[in-house]
Amino acid sequence: MIKQVQWQSQLINKYNVSGPRYTSYPTALQLESGANTQTLVRALEQCPSGGLSLYIHIPFCHQLCYYCGCNKVVTRHQHKADLYLDYLEKEMALLSTHCRHLEVQQLHLGGGTPTFLDKAQMARLMAMLEQHFTFSVDGERSIEVDPRDLALERIDELQQLGFNRISFGVQDFNDEVQLAVNRPQCANEVEALVRRAKEVGFNSVNVDMIYGLPLQTPESFAISIERLLAIGPDRVSVFNYAHLPSRFAAQRKIKDADLPDAAAKLTMFKQTLERMIAANYQFIGMDHFAKKDDELAIAQREGHLHRNFQGYTLGGDLPLLGLGVSAISQLHGHIIQNQKELKNYYEALEQNQLSACKEIRLTDEDELRAAVIKQLICHFELDMAAFSKRYEFDFKEHFAAELAQLKGFIDDDMLTIEDDIISINASGVLFIRIICMCFDAYLQSQINQQRFSRVI
Repeated sequence: MIKQVQWQSQLINKYNVSGPRYTSYPTALQLESGANTQTLVRALEQCPSGGLSLYIHIPFCHQLCYYCGCNKVVTRHQHKADLYLDYLEKEMALLSTHCRHLEVQQLHLGGGTPTFLDKAQMARLMAMLEQHFTFSVDGERSIEVDPRDLALERIDELQQLGFNRISFGVQDFNDEVQLAVNRPQCANEVEALVRRAKEVGFNSVNVDMIYGLPLQTPESFAISIERLLAIGPDRVSVFNYAHLPSRFAAQRKIKDADLPDAAAKLTMFKQTLERMIAANYQFIGMDHFAKKDDELAIAQREGHLHRNFQGYTLGGDLPLLGLGVSAISQLHGHIIQNQKELKNYYEALEQNQLSACKEIRLTDEDELRAAVIKQLICHFELDMAAFSKRYEFDFKEHFAAELAQLKGFIDDDMLTIEDDIISINASGVLFIRIICMCFDAYLQSQINQQRFSRVI
């Protein structure tokens, strides 16, 4: 089922607040110190036999992008990646004996910049993974790519290594904007890379864009969106830049005077939303779009879309194992994070220990609320009777306070509750994060939301 989207300025003005993106519930802000090797091993061994989603974090970047808030190491020294792969191999060896009952159905390389690895290093990484894990024959293998300085033949190389999904971090096609964030790139070369990925047969090609960057205007960003549509990626993510210089030192290099104001940012997103829908892309949610024949769009229409730390995904409820510095795992009622600093990550592995250091152990209540939030954020609809039957509880009684909080959204015609169905209306779809916040028990004691990005 496709949900229509309706832009209403009065609701934007009323509800455009900050809030979690709910790539997990509880969110990563609830992680606490105390995890260790045994924490991760036990959680992995307790996963029932079946599929596994595997995430590999490659932290290195050749150049600092001023807007970036990712966990990264900026360096021009290629040999640092060789050392990192040495430690990744130690981590794989420590973990592989505990997940022989799991078959990798999804592989995702993120960063940083995974294509910081050169041809030999990437081949080595894939060989290591094949050695230590069992992969399904028709599994999903995706990689995030920085198109700057990426030779066209590397697209073919990645396809030959088995990658079948690719995501390009483009952000904008405007040269002045790219220079302002220290990310110069040739737009024509970016377009050639995206087209090559489509030609060699990647199942899905995604492009990331960002609005709210310095020197952007509604007019300039509209031109970038037209260039984007001309190359026709299967999926598009259009993120709202969150300017948080107090948290991310690199952002202090961006001049406040160069940033578009709030009204201009809203116009950028409104224009983009309307243009993407007019171009026959399905609005998946928040800031994601997909062509209607893409598997992500089909999964949403068929009711089995999922969401985890990689965002919207087809993975169902697969356990997620994260490898590398700062990587996060979601395993059998646990959310576990590795050391964030490279030095600490290496030190743990030198002692033949995993670098797991923070965790959340989900309670039954956490699991229940996570299921509610995932259902709403993926499908904009929830059957309370079906939930009551599935989880053997009375939804209306258990969530009486939360349902009362929804009344304001009902009054603003953003959602309806009829015949035991909570259904998000067209004017409420853009505010799904705020609606989900009603079911977030942790936010009640953690009202300071300035650590989150704005909803729009």
